[in-house]
Amino acid sequence: MDDQLMPQWERVCALLRTEIGEAAYQSWLKPMTVQNTAEGRVRISVPTRFMRDWIVAHYIERLCTLWQKEDSSIHGVDIIVHSDEALSSQSPVSDSQRIRRGTLPDDRSAQASDYPDLSAPLDPRYTFDQFVVGKPNEFAYAAARRVAEGATVHFNPLFLYGGVGLGKTHLMHAIAWHIRNSEPRRTVIYLSAEKFMYRFIRALREQNTVDFKEQFRSVDVLMIDDVQFIGGKDSTQEEFFHTFNSLVDQGRQIVISADKSPSDLEGMEERLKSRLNCGLVADIHATTYELRLGILQSKAETLGAAVPGKVMEFLAHKITANVRELEGALNRVVAHAQLIGHEITMETSQEVLHDLLRANDRRVTIEEIQKSVASHFNIRVSDMHSARRARSVARPRQIAMYLAKQLTSRSLPEIGRKFGGRDHTTVMHAVRKVEELRERDNTFAEDVELLRRMLEG
Repeated sequence: MDDQLMPQWERVCALLRTEIGEAAYQSWLKPMTVQNTAEGRVRISVPTRFMRDWIVAHYIERLCTLWQKEDSSIHGVDIIVHSDEALSSQSPVSDSQRIRRGTLPDDRSAQASDYPDLSAPLDPRYTFDQFVVGKPNEFAYAAARRVAEGATVHFNPLFLYGGVGLGKTHLMHAIAWHIRNSEPRRTVIYLSAEKFMYRFIRALREQNTVDFKEQFRSVDVLMIDDVQFIGGKDSTQEEFFHTFNSLVDQGRQIVISADKSPSDLEGMEERLKSRLNCGLVADIHATTYELRLGILQSKAETLGAAVPGKVMEFLAHKITANVRELEGALNRVVAHAQLIGHEITMETSQEVLHDLLRANDRRVTIEEIQKSVASHFNIRVSDMHSARRARSVARPRQIAMYLAKQLTSRSLPEIGRKFGGRDHTTVMHAVRKVEELRERDNTFAEDVELLRRMLEG
């Protein structure tokens, strides 16, 4: 190797590291190894075909430009896989190989922009090992593992749906990682529906739809995230429909995610809804308290942080809608403790997360409490304001008063007025009575806890 080559390479890497950030550098550029130069071209090897493809699609032009600044005689960079190193640097390289390897834009034989930038990057944190399984997501998890582990699956497509931040994208990345690691010969493409649409529109504009069809219809596993975004886009739906049919007919696997079930997708053609429904539809439900707590415990172990149980219980109760938000909250708490040098306590956690906790603090109203309790005990909401003293009515009314005291900032007199103009002493008696019954009767305590969680969620 030329004595100047390694210092040049180190300087190029340092500049790229600064530009793209540490995470992207570690994932894509650190595994690269510079081999040699020949005829004005630098040869760099990488461990896998997918890594080569991604670098050619995203970083080849910048690599060329930076290296040309180091050595003006360099006019191209070839990215090869370790297994290709047997190819002599003197061997002729075909046009198709040039496209796979990459070159500077002024080399008309093959431009980096000619390479199809298809698959989005995968987050290294999103693997099956890092996915915390609970009742709300166990079915979707099992289906995702089946797709990842089996070359042939009896359901196609796998359609995952659920709200924001519940784990759809995590499972899709996990499928892709597993297949790429266990069966690197299989071609896996993961991208958003928005990116699919953008690629199709660009192909139409450039009158290059034949290549577009060939690219997407020759993969082994096609994964489309957030498919709801092509709702109302007729031409994109048309192309997606034909791509879908072509892959299914060839026995290729399709995995799709959305925020709603196929039948509820707005602006989607009926024939496409029917196709999406023909495989396995797996719903990821909202998280339970137990699942959120498990996620926090797993995250704390990954971070190597000593987080008091009370703090994790507090976060699991307060941040209920979004797992990403929940993990982000723990990251903030741990980072604050490490940077400031303080122990993690309930007080510091509340201080660090004051904005997030305020946003998640649902303003439960007394009216909501009355409706929920009345529905739970099968009585009328008007019974909450009436003078009826039958136990079947009085006990639910006391529970509603107790929950109003626990979940709202209303004063006792204000609560009393909402319950048919009752005195504040009546509310105090109701609170004490419910607390006594919770201690003595486990079934009663479970009813009250269920109602509280429903209202807080």
